Amino acid sequence: MLNVALLGFGVVGSGTAEILTENRELIKKRVGQEVNIKYILDLRDFPDSPFEKLIVHDFNIILNDPDVSVVAEMMGGSHPAYEFSKAALEAGKSVVTSNKECVAKFGDELLKIAAKNGCRYMFEASVGGGIPIIRPMMNDLTPVNVTAISGILNGTTNYILTKMSAGGVDFATVLANAQEKGYAERNPSADVDGLDAARKIVILTALATGIIVDADSIYCEGITKITEYDMDVAETFGYSIKLIGRFEKTKDGKILCMVSPRFVSANNPLYTVNDVFNGILVSSDMLDETMFYGRGAGKLPTAGAVVADILDIVSGLDSIKKLEWKRADAEDVADISEYSCRRVFTFEGTDVNKIEAVFGNIGQLVVNEGKISFVTSFMTEKDADELVAKCDMDLVSKFRIL
Repeated sequence: MLNVALLGFGVVGSGTAEILTENRELIKKRVGQEVNIKYILDLRDFPDSPFEKLIVHDFNIILNDPDVSVVAEMMGGSHPAYEFSKAALEAGKSVVTSNKECVAKFGDELLKIAAKNGCRYMFEASVGGGIPIIRPMMNDLTPVNVTAISGILNGTTNYILTKMSAGGVDFATVLANAQEKGYAERNPSADVDGLDAARKIVILTALATGIIVDADSIYCEGITKITEYDMDVAETFGYSIKLIGRFEKTKDGKILCMVSPRFVSANNPLYTVNDVFNGILVSSDMLDETMFYGRGAGKLPTAGAVVADILDIVSGLDSIKKLEWKRADAEDVADISEYSCRRVFTFEGTDVNKIEAVFGNIGQLVVNEGKISFVTSFMTEKDADELVAKCDMDLVSKFRIL
């Protein structure tokens, strides 16, 4: 019998308990032994829960129990999740987690501690919810050189943008609707400002390169400024707007990592990823493009990924032991000012000649509601900023094209 302790009994924690309990016999049949929940750590009491007797409020009870082999951390946030995870690993207890913030901030350190103490630190549930992406990145894509990743990594923002694209509703209205449906938190800033997606693309980048970048240092732009007009322009030009986490390996081997809303073309698989679904497109030298798609959040999808990690430990799979991350140095990270892509600009005014005088030959163009929107050729961030500064018309919005 393998004894497990759950840290946190919120949405994911309760879902994990549900799966481990309801599928107890199936799990035993598949992995050859019973997986038993011995403790559930939470600040609250749950008098009406079937798991009431398992609730404890002191982490040391779990830490000091030699019968507990695996700790599943689903608390969220950096602290005390980091301290609890570190202590458990130092005690030789494997840790599985859904906590992308903790993985993004401390994953390199916690992986080293796990290796030193002969246990494992696993985090399938930290990116993509129930989408299997961490294992394929570690195992199936090991022989190839991953050159780029583009991902719709946050279900809340994708739901909001999908509803806005249907027309007739602004950001604030759709956000309120998402909160009513439980798709958005009361304080949605981590989602709508792009922070959640930033942590996830940092984790995927680390899996692709072995180097973990500080999530707080990457370029990160959310969706709060996107308007109905932007949505109309995207539709006119044949694009959809998605919040994209993007990793690229530059020609000189450096890492470029960023989050921003993008115009996504209709021939891109991410174009049709809608509502609360996530999509992750991995580009590599041998496999070209590999697409991962599914529900990126929710109680059971995420809990299922937590349980999958627990069962990997029971089964003795050891791929995670080989995983090491290096903290990024300045020379590892590319200068974003040199990042090149096509773009869509919208300016106040209708003078096409002024636009062409600054930007030269442009692609698609539309003049509507006293504004002019157009598609550019490839240009760097630096060149784009310089051209905008030269134009004597007021900039309304700018988007990168994927």
